[in-house]
Amino acid sequence: MELGRFFSVPRLSYTRCMKKQRCAIYARVSRDSQKVDMQLHDLRRYADQRGFEISREFIDEGFSGSLSSRPALNEMMDGARKRKYDVVLVWRFDRFARSTQHLLSALEEFGTLGIEFISYQENLDTTTPLGKMVFTLVSSIATLERDIIRDRVRAGLATARSKGKRLGRPPKANSDEIMKLRAEGLSFRQISEQLGIAKSTVMDAVRKRSPKSTN
Repeated sequence: MELGRFFSVPRLSYTRCMKKQRCAIYARVSRDSQKVDMQLHDLRRYADQRGFEISREFIDEGFSGSLSSRPALNEMMDGARKRKYDVVLVWRFDRFARSTQHLLSALEEFGTLGIEFISYQENLDTTTPLGKMVFTLVSSIATLERDIIRDRVRAGLATARSKGKRLGRPPKANSDEIMKLRAEGLSFRQISEQLGIAKSTVMDAVRKRSPKSTN
């Protein structure tokens, strides 16, 4: 009996599993005077321990974490969308994302692309069941927070409308209408109240049409 006939599929699967996962490393420092050496040392060692093949290292030097758009980060995300990596490895959350929402958005995109995410310091690893659970929990909390904020904004707008407050952009001043009301003897304050615009706007319009009339 030829055993190879029965084990041909497992043999292919085993070969596939032995293939090293391609890893993209991302590191960042806020000032040019700072160095990413410590981050890279830890991340390279970790990748070696996990048996990852480092495809490329992306480094942003002198870029604030408050920026969601950075040269190296943008290039890495572009490579991820082209599925050039299997894993994205960062030293810490704040080296990668500018906010919780930015982090979750990136992780959701990685999930859609089939790319795993590992944060070395926080020990978040979406390749593990625990890591996936933590990500799901954090994502749920962030979604709840967004919903609460949205509901508060809606409630605040509804309250403002019920009190007769004008919402949205302030109305544009019509200089002809302002001058007409001014000719009728209305004061700057009365015109501003009637048209729903700032008193300074009324005064500016009058000055432009009648430079000598500032009273």
